[in-house]
Amino acid sequence: MPDLHTHIQTIKGIGETRAKALSKLGITTLGELITYFPRAYDDRREFQQIGNLTVGEMAVVHGVVAAEPRHQLVRRGLDIVKLQAVDETGKLNITFFNQSFRKQQMKQGAGYVFYGKVDGTLLAPAMTNPIVEEDAVAGRLTGRIVPIYRLTQGLSQIILGNAMAEGLVACGELFPDPLPESVRLAHELSSARFAYHNIHFPEDEESLELARKRLIFEELFLLTTALHFLRDRRRETDGIPVPLVDLAPFIDALPFTLTGAQQRAIHDTLADMTGPRPMSRLVQGDVGSGKTMVAAAAAWAVHQAGYQTAFMAPTEILAEQHHQTLSTLLEPLGIRVGLLTGSLRAKAKREMGDLIETGYYHLIVGTHALISQGVRFRNLGLVVTDEQHRFGVDQRSALQEKGDHPHVLVMSATPIPRTLALIVYGDLDVSVIDELPPGRQAIETYAVDEGYRQRIYTFTRKLLDEGRQAYFVCPAIESDPDDTSGGMKAVEVYAKDLQENVFPDRKVAFLHGKLKPKDKEKIMTTFAAGETDILVSTTVIEVGVDVPNAALMVVENAEHFGLSQLHQLRGRVGRGQHQSYCVLFSSHQAESVQTRLNVMCKTSDGFKIAEEDLALRGPGDFFGSRQHGLPDMGLANFSCNMDLLKQAQEAALALLKQDPLLEHLDHQALRTHIQKIFDISAERFH
Repeated sequence: MPDLHTHIQTIKGIGETRAKALSKLGITTLGELITYFPRAYDDRREFQQIGNLTVGEMAVVHGVVAAEPRHQLVRRGLDIVKLQAVDETGKLNITFFNQSFRKQQMKQGAGYVFYGKVDGTLLAPAMTNPIVEEDAVAGRLTGRIVPIYRLTQGLSQIILGNAMAEGLVACGELFPDPLPESVRLAHELSSARFAYHNIHFPEDEESLELARKRLIFEELFLLTTALHFLRDRRRETDGIPVPLVDLAPFIDALPFTLTGAQQRAIHDTLADMTGPRPMSRLVQGDVGSGKTMVAAAAAWAVHQAGYQTAFMAPTEILAEQHHQTLSTLLEPLGIRVGLLTGSLRAKAKREMGDLIETGYYHLIVGTHALISQGVRFRNLGLVVTDEQHRFGVDQRSALQEKGDHPHVLVMSATPIPRTLALIVYGDLDVSVIDELPPGRQAIETYAVDEGYRQRIYTFTRKLLDEGRQAYFVCPAIESDPDDTSGGMKAVEVYAKDLQENVFPDRKVAFLHGKLKPKDKEKIMTTFAAGETDILVSTTVIEVGVDVPNAALMVVENAEHFGLSQLHQLRGRVGRGQHQSYCVLFSSHQAESVQTRLNVMCKTSDGFKIAEEDLALRGPGDFFGSRQHGLPDMGLANFSCNMDLLKQAQEAALALLKQDPLLEHLDHQALRTHIQKIFDISAERFH
């Protein structure tokens, strides 16, 4: 008797070769097959008469084969089968390439259903390689709403669709329903059985919508509940005691006045650390909002209690920048700041390791080198990670394990709408720095088309002549041979063009992710030192070192970037005393593109931009286990609405308030699913 763990090869038509192809999609068992959701749907219910077909559109038609199909060998490796299908309104010419079996399969006088794109002419419509079903068996691939799946080499929609149908028959009744009956009824959600059948083979639009609503709600409900337990588990651990400290010496040493938002974030942080549990807080603030000062205040407080701080940054150059900033600020206060990066020679690493282990350094700034096996801390009390989405969860955990339940402070300049904060950072308490330091000038932003190209180059030269520097960002590293228009800018080719044809008297460099780490560091260091005038780059500069002298950001093919990403790129300039500018090039005339780019011109508030991005493109950019350490989202990744998210969150929290340990009999299936999501130990529930 098959179950959800049964291997996929038990399905009819799935042999070893197709099983290997399915494994590339993450499908090895029947359970994984049934939870592999469609990416889209084709509505193939409406039949059209041949005489009413429109060239260029997809259509479903019923026709009778008028004469015996003709087979022709064009050349080696290419043959065609031609036939004509007719109905009472006209004739449809049909051609099959490399499907010689159609010659024997399709009989003169027999009726078939065809689905495909109409080509030819209005008077002589045609189809090439349409999907075909005989009258007697029609209804599986035509005459209904048909799921469309993401594929890989060796699979087709028909193969995967047939496997899905077999899988649902084999074990579609075995899915336990993790949603308590009370929750399901309160939110008018379908049963799990109905949802899985109709997400793959919907009876109609209403059934599909009911299935999607049910499965999206379930994902968000389970995730919210699981994150609640993560937070609870953290709160059951004793934290490192940090007594209340007088921050006056720290604040008096600052060369500027803290903003109100910075003061609130510091207050939240210190309140956490003086509590009985380990702090686990996210400080989320726009580019340039001063998050590093919150980390510095926390390190000061931890130092007063006799503990060390580890500060991990994603790149060496960013680590060096943080080291310089924190050294200047904290060393006059008696806090010794060390730097540990992968580029240090073996002897220097050993020496630094000894100084860390003996407690000589109170604050150690570094890269991934901090989590290497040989690094030991004397008494690690605080772990800070900068731009945490650049680190895997395992890396963050590895640094925490260097101490005995140290406090954790996470910093991110990626604005995430508050409505998604619980999902993305559900195991963290969140502080938001929503104001910039006084005196920071707004970056003037313009969305332009190719007609402004020469004017922008002239403006760039004017800024360079004033001693400023510029970034040019491209969406691609190499030219796409399929891009016949030549409109897509690629880093290396574009950098060469700028150097040779536009700014021959200036130094132009390029940077992208395929370069060796040492080369990337050298290029960025040279630019930061002012030795390069123009840096042509991919989005690898999105999170990077401060270059106060850079006053212009030009983004090519801006329609290829999300708003939040454009905002991050814009944040690379405007970090000094000079007025800065951002130019978004796009010749895409679609209204949706122009609407998005105009948002960038109207506001510099990262959180407003993130909200707009969410409204315009959906929440896909804000989910994902790779960046945030959360489980994969099956449907909510690209098709949930915010009302449903709020409903799921409220339902989960209400249920947990009623039954905190999920001990009620009706909550056993839910508890089992929660345990699986984050591998929460059974002891947590006793």
